[in-house]
Amino acid sequence: MANHATLIGHTTIDPNTDLVPGANLLPGVDPSAVERSAIRRISLRLLPFLFILYICAYVDRQNLGMASLQMRVDLKFSAAVYGFGASVFFIGYAMFEVPSNLVLARVGARRWIARIMITWGIVASAMMFTRSATSFYLLRFLLGAAEAGFFPGVLFYLTAWFPAEHRARAVSRFMLALPVATMIIGVLAGPLLALDGRLGLRGWQWLFLVEGLPSVVLGVVVLFYLDDSPAEAKWLRPAERDWLVGRLRAESEHTAQRHGVSLLRAMTSMRTWQLAFIWGVCMATSYAFSTWAPQLLQGNGVRQAGAVGNIIAVIAALGGVAMIANGAHSDRRGERWLHIAIPLLILATGWLVAMKASPEVMPYALTLIYTGYVAVCGPFWCLPSMFLTGEAAAGGLAFVNMLAAFGGLAGPNLFGQAQRLTGRQDAAFVVMAALCVAAALMTLQLRRRAAAG
Repeated sequence: MANHATLIGHTTIDPNTDLVPGANLLPGVDPSAVERSAIRRISLRLLPFLFILYICAYVDRQNLGMASLQMRVDLKFSAAVYGFGASVFFIGYAMFEVPSNLVLARVGARRWIARIMITWGIVASAMMFTRSATSFYLLRFLLGAAEAGFFPGVLFYLTAWFPAEHRARAVSRFMLALPVATMIIGVLAGPLLALDGRLGLRGWQWLFLVEGLPSVVLGVVVLFYLDDSPAEAKWLRPAERDWLVGRLRAESEHTAQRHGVSLLRAMTSMRTWQLAFIWGVCMATSYAFSTWAPQLLQGNGVRQAGAVGNIIAVIAALGGVAMIANGAHSDRRGERWLHIAIPLLILATGWLVAMKASPEVMPYALTLIYTGYVAVCGPFWCLPSMFLTGEAAAGGLAFVNMLAAFGGLAGPNLFGQAQRLTGRQDAAFVVMAALCVAAALMTLQLRRRAAAG
């Protein structure tokens, strides 16, 4: 690993000469052995814990899809009310995303991620008190505001621990929480909805209550478990800590000299807005899937909530395999762009197949949609750190995610409005497919620009 050059985007760097200052290691220490040991220790210490945190975040924002199987009937919500309520989460999310991540960069990940988790867990459980469209909209808005900054904050945190050539695998392993959380939602939703009537609560109220509480508990754990930076990590050996600090500092200087931009320039750069569009399409897909997939399955003959959940869980498991495989292959090849564009085209195919799918075909169409989306995640989130460092990286990551949040706002709402206006959702499937193709073409355009220097 230490004896070959690594291609990052379109820039070739030599980990030994360019990025690993020899002065940071004692004489006679093998840099390759230290690197392997450090990455293994960091991965085992951080990734499983962050993975669990993201599972909680994703469950709390996405369990609405399964809850809707009872909730919409109880509260008499139309498709338009439900779709808008699902998407209003992203208004609060977008409003507080950049400020939240800038605060994290200043006060440290440990305290700020703990604050985010505790507040979102409280609001997620409070979803059980929904009684009307107004309270539904308000609680979803507050959930988005509470969670704002968590995802880009963790991505920024990972850039402070993993050198560039290890980053896609690290991000993929962290974001493996997406399919695992989807599996958990599918598996737990049936039993929780079956608690209907216990202690005077409806099944969907039990679902919100039980799935929100772990976030509060883990938020407290964050305060005692996470370190803000490698320099503070007493669980790293001195040689590992010295190597990592030197390597990350050299990478940051290299990026700043070659591609570095200020936060203001990052926020006004066309490249940033293009990245935001690509990720916005992915978010639109993700939240359209989680919001409507259970009802698409139910409308195609899968009547029992438990059976719907089991199908969603199988789809999520296949997505997890695709995510890890694509992220690992992207790191091995040192290539990001095609590992994003090809899954986006698979996504587009899935939406078109789902539009006219028979009950037998619908699960396969949903599998194409979901696996295409999650496969993008690891390679995509390696792109911003290719030209952003320091506070610009914290703010820039949040800015990309903030702009993309409007995709999350549009995705679920698109299907509800199509149903309201035409009585069918075909137009929404076509729009989603077209957006995926446009995002793939934009990715290829960015690839050409990167190759041209």
